[in-house]
Amino acid sequence: MSEKNPVKAVTDKIAGALHGDGAPSDGPEDGVPGKPAPVSPQVVEPTEPVEPLPPKADQSGPETVSPTGQPTGADPARVAQSGAYLTTAQGVRLPDTDHSLKAGSRGPVLLQDHHLREKLMHFDHERIPERVVHARGSAAHGVFQSYGTAQTVTKAAFLARDTETPVFVRFSTVLGSRGSADTVRDTRGFATKFYTEEGVFDLVGNNIPVFFIQDAIKFPDIIHAGKPHPDREIPQAQSAHDTFWDFVSLHTEATHHTLWNMSDRGIPRSYRMMEGFGVHTFRLVNAQGTTTLVKFHWKPKLGVHSLVWEEAQILAGVDPDFHRRDLFDAIESGAFPQWELGIQTFPDTDDQMFEGIDLLDPTKIVPEELAPVKPVGLLTLNANPSNFFAEVEQVAFHTGHLVPGIDATDDPLLAGRMFSYLDTQLTRLGGPNFPQIPINRTHAPVNDMLRDGFHQTAVHRGVAPYKPNSLDGGCPFFAGADTGAFIEVPVEVPAGRKVREAPASFADHFSQARLFWLSMSPVEREHIIAAYTFELAKCYEQAIKERALGVLANIDPELCSQVAAGLGLPAPAATEPLADVRPSPALSQVGRTWPLHGRVIGIVTGQAMDMVGVNGVRQAILDAGMVPLVVAAAGGVLGTGSDTVTVQRTFATARSVEFDALVFAGVPGAGADAYGARDAKAGAPRPPVSDPRVLALLTEAYQHGKALIGLGGAEALFEAAGISVGEPGVVVTDGAQGMRQLMELLAAHRVWERFPAAM
Repeated sequence: MSEKNPVKAVTDKIAGALHGDGAPSDGPEDGVPGKPAPVSPQVVEPTEPVEPLPPKADQSGPETVSPTGQPTGADPARVAQSGAYLTTAQGVRLPDTDHSLKAGSRGPVLLQDHHLREKLMHFDHERIPERVVHARGSAAHGVFQSYGTAQTVTKAAFLARDTETPVFVRFSTVLGSRGSADTVRDTRGFATKFYTEEGVFDLVGNNIPVFFIQDAIKFPDIIHAGKPHPDREIPQAQSAHDTFWDFVSLHTEATHHTLWNMSDRGIPRSYRMMEGFGVHTFRLVNAQGTTTLVKFHWKPKLGVHSLVWEEAQILAGVDPDFHRRDLFDAIESGAFPQWELGIQTFPDTDDQMFEGIDLLDPTKIVPEELAPVKPVGLLTLNANPSNFFAEVEQVAFHTGHLVPGIDATDDPLLAGRMFSYLDTQLTRLGGPNFPQIPINRTHAPVNDMLRDGFHQTAVHRGVAPYKPNSLDGGCPFFAGADTGAFIEVPVEVPAGRKVREAPASFADHFSQARLFWLSMSPVEREHIIAAYTFELAKCYEQAIKERALGVLANIDPELCSQVAAGLGLPAPAATEPLADVRPSPALSQVGRTWPLHGRVIGIVTGQAMDMVGVNGVRQAILDAGMVPLVVAAAGGVLGTGSDTVTVQRTFATARSVEFDALVFAGVPGAGADAYGARDAKAGAPRPPVSDPRVLALLTEAYQHGKALIGLGGAEALFEAAGISVGEPGVVVTDGAQGMRQLMELLAAHRVWERFPAAM
């Protein structure tokens, strides 16, 4: 997936952009996303009645199909609010919603106030139960375009050549509540709803290809262990506590997943830069009835990138909505996130093994060097939700939503998920008719003979919702394989005793964890060591720390000894022979280059700087498909006449963690609020070169491996921060050359040379 030279396509535009002849960019009018409404408001409250404003250009709602999957042809605006006047839920216009109906202005409120009753009743019931897991999430609409390369192994219609399928994709964290932060260390959900012509197909995956458990009966245990302690309800949205490490150090089948979580994969830079995996092995069926086993992969076109741990912690406080904001802003900017759907395929043998790997074990991967990932289609997210609750909160996924050509296997974790998801929707969404909620509606005709129940919005006809019948003319009829029926693959079921046990192949808990560790680059290994040390240091019980070190000893002695040193404990010896495995370079995030679309670049400047040059830099960034944010001492506009620049961030509001790189256009002066009582970031003593917060911004970005470009005399700023020009990723030059070097540095995501490894 890596492009040979991802910066070549944009560097040719830079010189022209810097001289004012760059082409306009797509996206928001000023190139900066985040405008809350389609029309800017006036200072005074509007009083002239107008119809509801349309959604912003980047927003869309579910397609307008009926509760039974029939296209209605209705404008999506027809299902939103309408009319210029405030009404009751019954459409009766109201003259006031600020005062209850009383017996005189100081008298008691009257029981007959139907508007008060309706308004409070609805408000009191606005919230539905949040998801037990994956409560914190965000989502977007898009389209999936099939390449047709999967047609030899599956008859699924949405994977036929040149087929386009609407999709809705939800990303999430596992452990946190709806109000938790986006950037916590956790597994992320990557769930895709395909509205295919044959019915809904849900690919309900994660950003980690393996799971903590091998059998769904253990799912309550791992979630109870990872959730906040039940007596104090802390800590929120993290695994750095005793109950989690107590469980995973005893339940060693969790070791492989835990190692992925402690790696940089546990703190992705963005949903747009996150891999997705179907986790389980599924079974494909082609038009001839031949079966193939398969694992699904989502490969981000921007590459797989992560935060560093300090960035993640800062962002949890500075911007807990960082990942959802990044997703929504990228779509609004026209930098549409894209992933290729890929498949690893395996012969459907009786033992369902491949190269000694049990394909039914959800704690195992098949390295891409053994089974390459074959691209089968392109996913593009191109529209944000128009209502978060109606779409993101009410969307309901289910691993049992399959279509002809894709079937389940006997993976014991998958079997439990097939059972469990419907229970979840019954509680959260108020009954069995959740498929009729607009975001969940199939785009295929529905004739299910299911009737009544809470929130039934279809108006069924006929008198015979049963089979067989003659009163409704025998309708609905059974379909066959030739008319698109979903027919389970008639696989042989192993004969044997009823037992509560796992196959012997499930007993290997360490070889693939060791494979993952050995596949990491030196800097990635350092991050894993730091993550384990941080998490275990948060545990209270010494016995849990010692037991966890015993698990690490069975992965790698260096990993174990380094974590033990950080905890001040002796490193135990391995209790099992270390596995002899071959590293998989595909698992590392370091060493390749990637496209730059949607990266956020801070341009730090001041009132006295050359605004023509700043505008040229800004346009060059836009032409490269990135988002420029101008940072100055105060908001408003810099410059005069036609040479002006709008400020998007101030020294008080900007932190380096928001940006992928920083460009310093000169040495800006101090802001009027640059003192500790107003802004603690300005309180530390600094050399009198610039605003102390600019120096802090520069220093922090340097520590996090960000590219730093200085223009127009910025050398003095770098020197004041103790950063030497010419160090890796530190460039002071003119505009055009600086932009070229910025592109080259960003393609590798970070300046990795700034992170020397001790190992």
